[in-house]
Amino acid sequence: MFSNNRKTATAPVDTTTLIASGTAIKGDISFGGRLHVDGKVDGAIRGDGAQAMLTLSEHAHVTGEVQAPHIVINGAVTGDITASERLELASNARVEGNVYYNLLEMSAGAQINGKMVHRAEPPRQLPKPEEKSDAS
Repeated sequence: MFSNNRKTATAPVDTTTLIASGTAIKGDISFGGRLHVDGKVDGAIRGDGAQAMLTLSEHAHVTGEVQAPHIVINGAVTGDITASERLELASNARVEGNVYYNLLEMSAGAQINGKMVHRAEPPRQLPKPEEKSDAS
């Protein structure tokens, strides 16, 4: 009669969430998939998963730390930004904080008031050579 076989709903990787212009959110946001911000966020934004992508339009303003593998900014951020894969700063990007990136693309007109720190992927370990046996 009653089943314990409940399935947990998970958002597909290609899901896009929109914070529309005129919307203001106070609090931290954690997302998977894609998040597009046209409004204002007062809190940290964290993208979970290797496919997470954050886009801030020219109307967006974020006050807080921003972390995701892939970040595209054309608005304003007051806080540190960490892009583990790729960071794109469009011509209207305004950043007040430190920027940590692996790969950076910055258009003419973008502004950063803070440190820019390149964080390369950790070096890959080569397999250890097999020990030779003394059986010869």
